[in-house]
Amino acid sequence: MKTIAQQINWDFKANGNLEIKNNNGNIIYYENSYEFWVKRECNSQGKEIYSETSNGDWDRSQYDSEGNQIYYEHSHGLIIDNRPYSCENKVIEIDGVEYTLTKV
Repeated sequence: MKTIAQQINWDFKANGNLEIKNNNGNIIYYENSYEFWVKRECNSQGKEIYSETSNGDWDRSQYDSEGNQIYYEHSHGLIIDNRPYSCENKVIEIDGVEYTLTKV
């Protein structure tokens, strides 16, 4: 499979590295003369939510409404999960009696 630079006959000597940006100015594709490339997806705040490289690595992230990273996962197995979880409607058992949790 050809890279984007190969498909469009990009001249790295004349033009330098290939960068493709989205409408917000975020780099969503990068390629260098060694055929190394990175594809990126960004959310509406410009935060990277997914990336994939020519060597097969990928990662994904989630952010809260304030732009803080709350989840990260890498193709090598690393997961950092700080997402908030609601206890609403969960059932717990104490001394043989089940209780349904309700947000107060």
